[in-house]
Amino acid sequence: MILTRLATAWALFQGLLIEALPFLLIGVLISAGARWFAPGGRWLRRLPSHPLLGPLTGAALGFALPACECGNVPVARRMLSGGAPLGAGLGFLFAAPVLNPIVIASTWAAFPDQPWLLLARPLGAVVVAVGLALLLGLVGEPQLLQADLLAERRLHQPLAAVGLLERSSGLVGAPPPSALSPEAAPVRPPLAELMKHASQEFLYLALLLVMGSVIAALVQSFVPRSWLLAVGGAPTLSILALMLLALVVSVCSSVDAFLALSFAAQVTPGALLAFLLLGPVIDLKLVSLLGLLFRPRGLVLTTAGAALMVLLIGQWVNLWRL
Repeated sequence: MILTRLATAWALFQGLLIEALPFLLIGVLISAGARWFAPGGRWLRRLPSHPLLGPLTGAALGFALPACECGNVPVARRMLSGGAPLGAGLGFLFAAPVLNPIVIASTWAAFPDQPWLLLARPLGAVVVAVGLALLLGLVGEPQLLQADLLAERRLHQPLAAVGLLERSSGLVGAPPPSALSPEAAPVRPPLAELMKHASQEFLYLALLLVMGSVIAALVQSFVPRSWLLAVGGAPTLSILALMLLALVVSVCSSVDAFLALSFAAQVTPGALLAFLLLGPVIDLKLVSLLGLLFRPRGLVLTTAGAALMVLLIGQWVNLWRL
């Protein structure tokens, strides 16, 4: 029995890894391309910092990038380290996995006869992303972001916003920001150095992805999925069960609609939408990757905030559709 479950876990692990690695590579290449074509990341600092416009703008960038939640992590990290407003970076991180063209097309292919879902999933993703951006923005960057990301981020912010001592650079007693010379034009990094950095980043992220995939595969193998689907007809319990299932199965957002199709007839509409909304924000394989961005407090708030908002959205859909 144990050997059978371990064999199942091995098969699931391979499936998760093979499914996610290409999108992780796409994300790293997009991040490296941004450093090459726009060195210094000045365009990132021009994104709106408004509490609502910032996350909405970041979410809108997802329409142009064919990366799932794994591939979005290196891109979001590049945005934040380059000095993008926090809300814009978080809006991209949380909404882009649902708004990208591949996910929209796969959702339409899986549920062509349910037009409400084709509209509710993108709208729900935007609501969750904006809500999380507002929530995490209350924490403050020093308590939210990892120390290395925060240090790199401060180097790319204007002195009017971040002082020399906070940058950990410059001279004490230097002239005020208004007296400093204009920022020098950024230098494009050599291609060899860029590729070396991208390779190292990919290998490090891939290692974290392997760790997350191992955990997700073991949990899937030893927690029968039928237990979670047994309460599929209960309005509230079905939502909670499908949210837990989304955390456990850790399937990529580009194909999760086809997995949801296999049990869509057994669960409530709100539970179905909850499964499609929560997985792209947080799951077992994604925790280690998000740990590159957030301190433990940020991970806890992201999980709790996303779960609460998805639960409320699912409840509202059940009241509307049932």
